[in-house]
Amino acid sequence: MRELAPSARPAPPPGRGGTGPIGGNALRAGGLVVALGALVVVALLSVAVGSKGIPLGTVVHELLHYDGSDDGVVIRGLRVPRTLLGIAVGAALGLAGALMQALTRNPLADPGVLGVNAGASAAVVAAIELLGLRSLSAYVWFALAGAAVASVLVYALGSRGRSAATPVRLALAGAAISSVLGAVVNWLVLMDQTAFDDFRFWSVGALAGRPLSVLTQTGPFLLAGAVLALSLGRPLNAMALGEDSARALGAHTGRTRALAVLAVTLLCGAATAAAGPIAFVGLAVPHVARTVTGPDQRWLLPYSAVLAAIWLLASDILGRIIARPGEIEVGIVTAFVGAPVLIWLVRRSRGARL
Repeated sequence: MRELAPSARPAPPPGRGGTGPIGGNALRAGGLVVALGALVVVALLSVAVGSKGIPLGTVVHELLHYDGSDDGVVIRGLRVPRTLLGIAVGAALGLAGALMQALTRNPLADPGVLGVNAGASAAVVAAIELLGLRSLSAYVWFALAGAAVASVLVYALGSRGRSAATPVRLALAGAAISSVLGAVVNWLVLMDQTAFDDFRFWSVGALAGRPLSVLTQTGPFLLAGAVLALSLGRPLNAMALGEDSARALGAHTGRTRALAVLAVTLLCGAATAAAGPIAFVGLAVPHVARTVTGPDQRWLLPYSAVLAAIWLLASDILGRIIARPGEIEVGIVTAFVGAPVLIWLVRRSRGARL
């Protein structure tokens, strides 16, 4: 038989001998360690940068030896909780975005495809308008519940009929639920100016003004979603080969899809409840991670988590720098930064079309 040209040879399945753009597992592990080191540096900068700049040496000293000084109060009372929230929310959005793109086989999918953001927004508006809740820590639970209900509805609609939930049916169901809930949100906020003002504060997407209690309330959901997501790398690799091939390899496609939807609900629901809807992080970061890891979900998922946390913290820092002594909310910065990065990534890919 005539030997196939290198470009015509079939690519090895992800996780079964294939190598990503930077080579084997040792290099990928090394790259992940470097990314974690970069996250530590960005986290320190996040604590140091603000309307009042604090030297890095002082930051390290106050973190290790709190002495009750003014800088120590600012660091421990305001900036450390903000930084921890940014790391948790960023990692959750990165994981949720990578899962959604693998689940729907759509490189432009983001966590909003399953209606998670719309469900959380509708629940928050209902809590403000109908129950009179005004505290962020009070309606965070409603945001979580709304995200969960919306995801269940989307999965139920996508699973109706003789065939199982397919990527296309899930995406269509998510678009339908998001449109309906979006209309409900607009109707409720237009009825009450106070509800509109409170909802606007939450919906802009920000890390500032969120107390540490928000992270402690949503943290267990974020942790559970992260553990579940990272455990799905191997079955998602099998599903990337097609339904029949995945079943031949022993993967339970229905169970994997349901667990992925649950993980996205936990991750994106809790992240949205804590910081509001933040755009482009879950959409763009997996593309950046994929240039390093290739299609192997076992590496793509942890890379997406770390790089998304770096992206979100860096965007938050940028918002503090360019508007000093005030600041621009991180949700606005990620949209301005993420849109051109995503366009560049799509144009860079020869197989993609804008």
